[in-house]
Amino acid sequence: MHLGFRSFNNSAINNLIINHLAIKNLTIDNKQSTINISMKKAYVFPGQGSQFVGMGKDLYEQHEVARQLFEQANEILGFNITEIMFNGTDEELKQTRVTQPAIFLHSVAQAAVAQDFNPDMVAGHSLGEFSALVASKVLSFEDGLRLVYKRAMAMQTACEANPSTMAAILGLDDAKVEEVCASIEGEVVVAANYNCPGQLVISGSNKGIEIACEKMKEAGAKRALPLPVGGAFHSPLMKPAEVELAKAINETTFSQGICPIYQNVDAMPHTDPQEIKQNLISQLTAPVRWTQSVQQMVADGATHFVECGPGKVLQGLVKKIERTAEVSSVA
Repeated sequence: MHLGFRSFNNSAINNLIINHLAIKNLTIDNKQSTINISMKKAYVFPGQGSQFVGMGKDLYEQHEVARQLFEQANEILGFNITEIMFNGTDEELKQTRVTQPAIFLHSVAQAAVAQDFNPDMVAGHSLGEFSALVASKVLSFEDGLRLVYKRAMAMQTACEANPSTMAAILGLDDAKVEEVCASIEGEVVVAANYNCPGQLVISGSNKGIEIACEKMKEAGAKRALPLPVGGAFHSPLMKPAEVELAKAINETTFSQGICPIYQNVDAMPHTDPQEIKQNLISQLTAPVRWTQSVQQMVADGATHFVECGPGKVLQGLVKKIERTAEVSSVA
């Protein structure tokens, strides 16, 4: 769950020029000096919360490749998801069984028709990690969509079994948020999404989140906003969904991708299919370390972040994390 609270994202990290330019080769001799500067491009894929009515319709109408993916998705899912995406209501699009595959489908289709899609690295925010894995050739489109739908239904079941929620904490240091969460006894409350400095989403039981919001405001948070979500995503309360998804992931073929993927659970680059599988399983109950992922990608040479999928939320988050980064939507 990522949020677009532009007016509250007012922290910044160290903006070192060495993180902006990766100088790969420096050769100096008596005859000439050669500096080869490599600026790496990272493609990033959004998660739940980026959906909107009409999403993907332009891709469907303008690109045959995208149209084939949309039609294939309808067959795999067993219902007409394109009709809901193009002409449905906000309420229909918010259904978990629709939201997650819709965002995945839009993102993957956009990558499929992108000009010069040749990423040096990829990353996805929560659900977006599946889109990133398909775009970078680790997963097939069919397998990726099936896993996303399995994930959505497993999460919905876990939410119904354990009523729970999430809240956005704005204007408080990550360490303080973590401290407050740890101080609440008898309830599940954890840091769930490290979106950018000054914006951290917490997840837990209904009572736990209610207590946490009050404590966060007492600790100096600018805002503590309960979110209209159906459950405590990226928390221990998603353990039943993790167990169910693990079986499906372990039965699915993961291949060597075309570039590293920076995964949510540890914010580090991965290329080994087995490591990627385990991290994807752990993701449901672990926090999304988006701030740390962007910081690591910058440290590894990323200077241009291209958002591939609906909306521009991730572009805003990236700029809050690294002001010198160039951001854009996929062309």
